[in-house]
Amino acid sequence: MQISIGNDHAGPEYKKAISDFLKKEAHDTVNHGTDSYSSVDYPDFIHPVAKDVSEGRAVFGIIICGSGNGANMTANKHKKIRSALCWNREIVILAREHNDANILSIPARFVSIPQAVEMVKTFINTNFEGGRHKRRIDKIPYK
Repeated sequence: MQISIGNDHAGPEYKKAISDFLKKEAHDTVNHGTDSYSSVDYPDFIHPVAKDVSEGRAVFGIIICGSGNGANMTANKHKKIRSALCWNREIVILAREHNDANILSIPARFVSIPQAVEMVKTFINTNFEGGRHKRRIDKIPYK
């Protein structure tokens, strides 16, 4: 499975741990993130991830910034994107099962690296339930 990853200066360690996990699980990753801790502008690293997912070059996206909010807001500006800001495994499950989230936004300053890796594992292995939830997500795009 192809997974696109992007991060700002709050997430290089997270990105490395997540990328290592995904590679170990035989997934391909595309790195759009920075490896530097010098201040950068998160949209520069998040837009390419959202574009990969919205255009079908990646099945899922993983985005990381300090609070997860800026990255999440940026990703959700793209059509076909349902990015979910998650801070624990239970929220990740609901984001996939009920909202068919295709991008996971991780708040690096509020979760540990092991928690983040577990969230990614849960995200890629949880299926969308469909049914009544499909009807609801079909109403998300504003016409």
